[in-house]
Amino acid sequence: MMTMKDVNLTLSPPIPITFLSTLHNSNTWTARILLTRNSPTQSLRLCSSINRTAAVTSPAKEDDDGDEAMVDSAADVVRKFYGGINAHDLTSVEDLIADRCVYEDLVFPRPFVGRKDILQFFRTFTDSVGMDLQFVIDNLSTEDSSRVGVTWHLEWNGKPFPFSKGCSFYQLEVVNGKRQIIYGRDSVEPAIKPGETALVAIRGVAWLLRQFPQLADRL
Repeated sequence: MMTMKDVNLTLSPPIPITFLSTLHNSNTWTARILLTRNSPTQSLRLCSSINRTAAVTSPAKEDDDGDEAMVDSAADVVRKFYGGINAHDLTSVEDLIADRCVYEDLVFPRPFVGRKDILQFFRTFTDSVGMDLQFVIDNLSTEDSSRVGVTWHLEWNGKPFPFSKGCSFYQLEVVNGKRQIIYGRDSVEPAIKPGETALVAIRGVAWLLRQFPQLADRL
């Protein structure tokens, strides 16, 4: 819905009228410009048809948006991460991981904490599988600037590898001008699939917890 709004802006120091006269070409405003001079400032009145969702952004916010625009998107960082692992190029992966990153691979009993431990984990992984085994991204979320979900599988020389489907979640933030992974979690397809047996086990544990609530403190 389009609504009429008046916006009063005070510009200091004064700026040339020739510059102001070009504002009607802005992608943001379609405006009728009325100028009045007041020393030491100029007042600018914009009588404009604007979308009701539009907002006047403060200079600080514009700077933040500019910083965001200067760095890779979260999705691009994750794509580069998988590309570096596939190429066994851990030097390129290093800058994608925050120094305080926590990485959980649910195959292992404890998370890997810190860039050094995480790189060592992937170094061991790449040394073990060689160049024949590659990650292939099936789907990757792209809308969020700080969180990315991925589904993937492994292929051996272009052919699907058994029991290699997985999904991962990554949380990212801008650190020292670079968007980096600060948290990751991998969940990999199990080689043994218990099926309904897993539901039986879950039902049994839930029954025990209902009967003996104090056991929950030991979980």
